[in-house]
Amino acid sequence: MPQKVRYQLFVPQPLSERLEALAAKPGATRSSLLAQALESWLDRRGTSELDERFGVRLDRISASLARIERGQEILLESLALFIRYELAIHAPLAENDHAGRALARERFEAFVNQVGRQLAAGKRTLAPATESER
Repeated sequence: MPQKVRYQLFVPQPLSERLEALAAKPGATRSSLLAQALESWLDRRGTSELDERFGVRLDRISASLARIERGQEILLESLALFIRYELAIHAPLAENDHAGRALARERFEAFVNQVGRQLAAGKRTLAPATESER
């Protein structure tokens, strides 16, 4: 049997009446009910300590993620509008314009290669300029 420590405490009359009503049920004692209640309260207190320790960090991370999401929305909307604009101002190539289609294919391949080189090098076209690049 675990060692127990005796405490003497005072509780308000309405709370005492509720405790007595619960303790009157079979298999329940005032001591066990108070021990469970105290353990539950202490466990919740520990949880709020975790909230206090990590809540600020989690809030900061959430705000950062919201900014990233907003930036992506702006980027995708800009890209979509640019593509719509480009498609609207350029006439489609004729079916028999093989030279034009070959040139378009070369330009597209050059574009894809350039994107690949930029990503591989870790460069960004819209990155803030460093002092040496200004």
